[in-house]
Parts: sequence; C-alpha cells; structure tokens
Amino acid sequence: MGKRTITVHHVRAVLRGAERAGADTVPLLQAAQIPPLLLGDDRARVTSVQFARLFRALYRTTQDEFLGLSATRSRPGTFAMMCYAALACPDLGRATERGTAFYALFDGGPDLTLRRTGTEAVFTVHNPLHTDEDRFLTECMLIIWHRLCSWLTGRRLPLLWAEFGYPPPPHQDEYESLFGCPVRFGAARTAAGFDAHWLDAPLVRDEAALDALLRRAPFDLLTRREYGTTVAEQVRRSLARSLRTSPRLPTLTQTAARLAVSPATLRRRLDRENTSFQQLKDAVRRDAAIAGLTEGREPIAELAARLGFSEDTSFHRAFRRWTGTTPGAYRVAVHTYGTPRQRS
Repeated sequence: MGKRTITVHHVRAVLRGAERAGADTVPLLQAAQIPPLLLGDDRARVTSVQFARLFRALYRTTQDEFLGLSATRSRPGTFAMMCYAALACPDLGRATERGTAFYALFDGGPDLTLRRTGTEAVFTVHNPLHTDEDRFLTECMLIIWHRLCSWLTGRRLPLLWAEFGYPPPPHQDEYESLFGCPVRFGAARTAAGFDAHWLDAPLVRDEAALDALLRRAPFDLLTRREYGTTVAEQVRRSLARSLRTSPRLPTLTQTAARLAVSPATLRRRLDRENTSFQQLKDAVRRDAAIAGLTEGREPIAELAARLGFSEDTSFHRAFRRWTGTTPGAYRVAVHTYGTPRQRS
C-alpha cells in the first residue's frame, strides 16, 4: 500500500531500444505481467513491481546497461566498476568526479559533469542522445546519480531544482514528485542542482554494502524517490500511511495539523507545486487500487471498501477515470496477459 505506480509513457520509453533492435517485445511485456495493449492508453499505469520485471527482462535481452537506448552499448558490469572506483574516495565531491571521469573513458558514453557554482553543485548531462527519443536514459542518468550520491553518504540529499533542455512531455506532472524539487522545461541544458556543502560529505558505505546494492541496481536506485523534500511529497506520504490503517483518509485540516501548518498555508503551498490536496488523495487511492488489482486477489468490492469507497459503482467510476478501464477488466488483463476491455 502506498507504493507509487508508473505512467505508461515510461513503459513505452524503456522498450524503444529493444524495438529498434527488432526484438519481439510482447513476450517481455507478458513476462512482466503488463498487458501489451495498455500501451495504447495514455492514462494507463503499472506497478513498480511490473516495471521492475520489464526492466530486468530488457536487461537480459539487450545485454546493455543502457537497454539499447544509446547509440553506444554499455556492457554489463560497467556501472558496478564505476561504483567500486568511486567508493575508494574520501568524500562525495571526489567520488562524483571519479565517476564522471570513468564514463568519459568510453567513446559515445555519457558526457557528465559536476560543477560547483557558488553555493550550489550542478550535475549536468551534456549528451544530446538523439537515439533516446523519449529522454528516458537522459533522465535516468540524473536520477541514478542523485540517488547514488544519497546512498553513498547515507543522507537524503535534497535537490534544489532540475531543468531539462527540451519541451515538457505529456506526463510533465510526474516530474516534481519524481525529482522531489521544482522542475523547468525548455532550458538550455539538462541538469540538477543541490547544496554544494554536500560535496564535502564523507562516504559511509563499504564494499559489502555496495555488493548488496548492485544486486538490485539500477532499478532500486530508480525507485527510491520517497525523499519528502516537497510539501506534496510530505502530504502524499502522510495519506499513504493513513490508508494502511484506515479507509477514511484524513481531511486537509487534519493533514495540515500533522504538518504543523494552517489549512490555508498548506493549500497555498500545494498550489505553488501545481497540485492540490484532492489530486494527491486521488493519486494515493489510484496507486493502491492498481497495486491491489495487480498483486492481490481480494474481491473488488472488498478492495473498494478498503480504499474508502462507500459503493462499488463509485470505485468503478473513479478507476475508469484514472486508467480508462474498469477494475475487473484491468485485473483480468493483468492476470491473463490480455487486453483491458472497455466496459460501459
């Protein structure tokens, strides 16, 4: 309960490299229990478990850490060797410099830099990566490097901002929660910034901890986004925690009290982050519903009641609005690798 779901845009994006190589992606989707025709609906979403299965299936198929999304292949083990090289450094700044220098050894590999500009440290992805038409690999580089830095120091390093050198995609609303900071599109570069004092933070991990991380990488790094660095993230976390114990979600007033602010202040801060309390409540219920239908077997009526819906019909209407299909059709599709049928 409370685990985020992933937009179908990312499912399409991660498949591009295998599709270009002529691989049959239907078996890969089926192995991940993702109905292939979900890809045709922009509202569709999958669980993190489904996406992880797909990611690993693609890794096995492509034998490429870039999943065929770059013109240059990255052999399995490259990321691990970079991590071992960085781990020997005394602090985060030198570890990041060593990591970017490591990838610079490969022709066509990631062109990454870390610059200290006043009080900020700015991590930039310079590659245009024309073969990465959905910018999935480009964004993964920012996300993985940031979260690897957090892991190495044992701290949650809050990003101050992230900006992207391309127009906003259809799923632009996902980005602030994905990066945990204000985002901007149409910038002159693709980069993210954090407080420069973190560059002096000592590394606290050893090789045994790195071995454990690498067994789950890179997907584990991609999905570690519960940093609570935005007000929306704090509200979402509070709502998800409440839903684990009660179908009745707290009101805006109750949530504001938990965060030690007034309801008006909470409403203004969420508005500045381009969201609202109702949108966050819907997202928490949506993700819990999709996870319940995909990973569980409880009757739909019981799932609806557990999520706080007083009537099955209300749950059906909400689920169709969220995903374009009904709860029953979605469950059948996932468990039979078929297609969600549109029901009236």
